[in-house]
Amino acid sequence: MKGHLVVEDGTIYTGKIFGARAVRYGELIFNTSMTGYQEILFDPSYKGQILAMTYPLIGNYGVNTEDCESERIHLEGFVVREKSRIYSNWRAQKSLEELFKEQKVVGLEGVDTRKITETIREFGALKAGIFPGNRDKREMVTLVQKSPSLVGRDIVSRVIKSEAYTWQNFGKYKVVVLDCGVKYNILRLLARLNLKVVVYPATAPWQEIEKEEPDGILISNGPGDPEPLKTVVSTVSNLVGRHPVFGICLGHQILGQVFGGKTYKLKFGHHGANHPVKDLTTGRIYITVQNHGFCVDQRTLDETEIEITHTNLNDGTLEGMAHKKWPIFSVQFHPEDAPGPRDTEYLFTKFYTLIENAQES
Repeated sequence: MKGHLVVEDGTIYTGKIFGARAVRYGELIFNTSMTGYQEILFDPSYKGQILAMTYPLIGNYGVNTEDCESERIHLEGFVVREKSRIYSNWRAQKSLEELFKEQKVVGLEGVDTRKITETIREFGALKAGIFPGNRDKREMVTLVQKSPSLVGRDIVSRVIKSEAYTWQNFGKYKVVVLDCGVKYNILRLLARLNLKVVVYPATAPWQEIEKEEPDGILISNGPGDPEPLKTVVSTVSNLVGRHPVFGICLGHQILGQVFGGKTYKLKFGHHGANHPVKDLTTGRIYITVQNHGFCVDQRTLDETEIEITHTNLNDGTLEGMAHKKWPIFSVQFHPEDAPGPRDTEYLFTKFYTLIENAQES
């Protein structure tokens, strides 16, 4: 079936629909990863967004049940230059199109993703919609323009479970993960370190989390604008100073607000597995996985309280910080990889060491 990607500036890209045949709206962004499309699809941080892949051929190695990073696909739409008609991999269990039909995800292929990327880089992330079949062009553009923006919306509650659950019920220490849209590989890496892992929704009161008597707190990644998450910020404010804390992506932005910082929207965000980040404490440079459209403004942080630990070498934005008094640190990138380079998995060991030192002191 013919389909259209309609952008709020009036641009219309025509291609072929695959997966579900439905209308979807979202913020149009691009991802520069060459592999790992399944992990990208299952990242809850893409809720509210239509994702265009810059790599031209997607679906060539199929999908499986082992590489999912959440229970379901959360993004609003998926745009590719070419969807592979065949797939070949010893781990593959089904095609990308079969997955999309099962999960009622809308895909669009056969469009100029290079032009889409150039437009986003020049004008920033734009509202867009995917429309199956033939519809009036003016009507489609008007509907897109009236669709909601990501800015100012709390969409974390739309990707998290309502109840707490245990990921691993044994381990030397207990970590509570505050779920803002957590990726499973965060939980896997914590479990691999012999940690008991309990996951609480971001909406949980801090008193309930304290009843778990955690040895450490991890604040996960998640979708959307961090500024409206006042309740989560309040929850974390009551937990800092009591336990070692590790924040990832949205968790980093929440900690930034806890310590008085402000957040702002990036022009087109960072989405991909090839972003260079410098660790200012060691001078080492890492290639990182990133997926965020907002950032903490480091100029709004108190330098007497917060140390800047990592910076983005592409645009100089804040990528990591640590508290100078308490055992708290956070990073804007995704150290759990999945997909992407594993350069920064060492940060989970750092978190473990902070917990261990806190127990011994």
